[in-house]
Amino acid sequence: MMLTRERLEDILMKITSVKIAVYGDLCLDIYWHADMRISELSRETPHFALPVVEERIYLGGGGNVAANISALRPKRVMASGTAGEDWRGRELMHLMHGQNIDTQYIVRAPHLITNAFCKPLRRGISDTVYEDPRLDFANTRPLGEETEAALIKALDAIAENADILCISDQLPVHVYGAVTDKIRARIIKLAENGLPVVVDSRDRVALYAGKNIIVKPNEIEAARAANITADDLGQSDPALALSQSREVIMTNGPRGSVYASGGKCVRIPARKVPDPIDTVGAGDTFISAFALATAAGASRIEAAYFAGLSGEVTIQKIGMTGTATPQEILAWYDKTHA
Repeated sequence: MMLTRERLEDILMKITSVKIAVYGDLCLDIYWHADMRISELSRETPHFALPVVEERIYLGGGGNVAANISALRPKRVMASGTAGEDWRGRELMHLMHGQNIDTQYIVRAPHLITNAFCKPLRRGISDTVYEDPRLDFANTRPLGEETEAALIKALDAIAENADILCISDQLPVHVYGAVTDKIRARIIKLAENGLPVVVDSRDRVALYAGKNIIVKPNEIEAARAANITADDLGQSDPALALSQSREVIMTNGPRGSVYASGGKCVRIPARKVPDPIDTVGAGDTFISAFALATAAGASRIEAAYFAGLSGEVTIQKIGMTGTATPQEILAWYDKTHA
């Protein structure tokens, strides 16, 4: 067994002494539930309105990483990135304050747009829910030199006060997130100077390499970073390919995860999770738990096993960007290790 219950309890206890920082793309996940049974045809346009009867807002992206970290009750969690002075920025700050996340290092300015992914959900006579195309808010113009300088200053400040640093480099290449080329170079330098850094990046995994850098891609992201095609996945291990210049903890859905370093790898099994499941935010849960366990003194394999348990808790929470508490993780461990 990779993790006994006694060791799990020990890791959870030691997490309460960890100071951890999250830097990167802070976002909101917004769900708008529309009841089409009460919709009316607009008098001005040939469209039926979407009568929103319920709104649910959660922290997403790097914000969800911070929320998941907070749920595991470390000594301190600091967040840094960008937020606008729009209604989404106010909601982002409100949610973070409510989850005991230190927001003093978040850079805000009128010209910035707060990242948000808004999902309109329609329901009619039946109970079937239909999701409309998502509405995304993001910065489509460069952040500017002044904002970049402020972000570097904030990054240095949280790094100085943290035992470990999580990076959420999530936004696509056609928008401007909080991790610029200059800031990425600074992150790598912080790692070279001794700070453990765990990175989650959808499109830029290959750009993070060096001492004390741990990347956390899923299998598809790792394959893309290693230039392995879908046809070659059966013959090539992307985690191994990436592990020559950095540590890799690759998530692999229901097959668990793979830890690779220096051309060697260990496979960490998952437990069967009954349907229905919702994988939204599962990667955020994984990196949060992995980073905290690592800072609490767990081995890489123990940390990956712990992170897998945590992710399995959150995917059982349907229709939300969920988190995993210590009590929920212990309960799931007991259920699956009886």
